[in-house]
Amino acid sequence: MPASVKPAAPVNRILRSSIVDGPGNRAVVFVQGCNFNCVYCHNPETQNLCSSCGICVEVCPAGALSLERGEVRWRSDRCAFCDACLTICPHTSSPRVRLLSAAEAMAEIEPSLPFIRGVTVSGGECTLYPDFLKSFGSLAHERGKTFFLDTNGSYDFSADPELLEITDGIMLDVKSFPAEAERVIRRSGYDIFSVLETLARSGKLYEVRTVVSPGLFDATALVDQVCRLIADTDPAVRYKLIRYRPAGVRPEAAAVLHTPEDALMERLADSCARRGVSAIAV
Repeated sequence: MPASVKPAAPVNRILRSSIVDGPGNRAVVFVQGCNFNCVYCHNPETQNLCSSCGICVEVCPAGALSLERGEVRWRSDRCAFCDACLTICPHTSSPRVRLLSAAEAMAEIEPSLPFIRGVTVSGGECTLYPDFLKSFGSLAHERGKTFFLDTNGSYDFSADPELLEITDGIMLDVKSFPAEAERVIRRSGYDIFSVLETLARSGKLYEVRTVVSPGLFDATALVDQVCRLIADTDPAVRYKLIRYRPAGVRPEAAAVLHTPEDALMERLADSCARRGVSAIAV
């Protein structure tokens, strides 16, 4: 990439403070776009870029959206953030997305720097924009802040040592067994255990996450295999077992998915502890 071209990414939103996106208080950049289409996705509006079909323009009660030269334009100063545009969008997208360079994203976080430990890039799927991540990570380090990624595990970090080197910690989703991937994440070629082992052995893996919904996949077997691998590589890695909840999930998926009972979550946590995983969150 020529030096004159600044790496950029479509940004869905920026939080200046969060205590659930890595260690300590952190600022979080959520990028738009994902290469998975998870059945239980809690933020489906982050999956695709806006196609400028214009459907959302008519339903915006604040007049924050317009169709200009074939493209949907969003005015943040008029937006009431009522989410009417997200609800009606048939493309799992959002018109409230801005293309930002790493410097522009960092500029929005600057006021919070004295109060945060670091920055995290999430999504969507952040690794769709590796050049942006490298640039943003460098800016974070220049400001004395740690740089974390929240990823679905689709990226081959072993082929990009520069990104792995600049990243201080990674939060990794383990969605399903590879054999169940086409049904759960609607994608084939899901080699998550290879990615998990690579990251665990790198010392950069901070947390592993699995969403549990009875009947969607064999959670007991999946969690057991993940715990075995963590225990064999880096037992200090935190394993977060997430109870599926219907909030934000597309209605057709929420109608068939189930929230696990406390007994199941407790059994999974106990299984992890027996395997030697020292940090478990439920």
